[in-house]
Amino acid sequence: MKSGFVSLIGRPNVGKSTLLNSIINEHVAITSNKAGTTRNIIQGIYNEDDYQIIFVDTPGIGKPQSKLNRYLNKESLNQTKDVDCICFVVDVASGIGRGDLYILEALKDCDIPVILVMNKIDRLNNAQIMETIDKFKDIYPFAEIVPVSAIKKDNIERLIEVIKKYVRDEVLFFPKDEYTSSPLNFMVSEIVREKILNSTEEEVPHSVTCHTIKFEEKKDIVNICIDIIVDRDSIKKIIIGKGGNKLKEIGIEARKDIEALLGKKVYLETYVKTIENWKEKESYLIELGFIDSIDK
Repeated sequence: MKSGFVSLIGRPNVGKSTLLNSIINEHVAITSNKAGTTRNIIQGIYNEDDYQIIFVDTPGIGKPQSKLNRYLNKESLNQTKDVDCICFVVDVASGIGRGDLYILEALKDCDIPVILVMNKIDRLNNAQIMETIDKFKDIYPFAEIVPVSAIKKDNIERLIEVIKKYVRDEVLFFPKDEYTSSPLNFMVSEIVREKILNSTEEEVPHSVTCHTIKFEEKKDIVNICIDIIVDRDSIKKIIIGKGGNKLKEIGIEARKDIEALLGKKVYLETYVKTIENWKEKESYLIELGFIDSIDK
């Protein structure tokens, strides 16, 4: 029995969460085409008869535009410690960006093996893929380079086989039937946030978070109440929609996924609340569960 921990890091919108879901073959982390979707450290658990690999999905490392962003950048880089290997995920279709170089600079003194995971290869031809590999080889001494398409699940099995070489523990960290360490109240709030991200425009994602305030499980039904927190009344109006239609649509779609997750009927209530500048307010970051405390 071999086991270990693997961090997934990279800049925003490179497909880390989609990659995690493809590896685990479950909807562990929410996904959208909006940058900065992941805001929490999320563990996905991959199990085989002789292996258990815990993948740690991290928020994308980007411009620190708020106190929340600064903290998330720090937390993401902290996840490169005390792991067996690091998967540095890049979007090969968009080329090598300054964000990629910033992360690699932060890893330059790292003594943990770094695997370059070249995601979105379905958007390039073979010559372009090889050219990108050569460019990255000149930038950093990667232990391995694995091209994949997370969304199409291309070469995922190869990536898992490569990672197996680096896990060395012999401890079963989680029961074999578990595929994530995330609590249910967090997962249901994230499902609601995913539906918001995928049904609204670009100005909404960076302004919204969701927080479960009631999770009451009964024999035949689960009663759930979720606060949708935004930083401006204009965003609140967008999410609610004309006559409440948008919020109703979000609730219907979220309830379907939550019922599939829980295997029970769900009664879901959602409330949209405005908290101005919540991403800069330490008390709200703690209350909403992002952090236990934050460096000032």
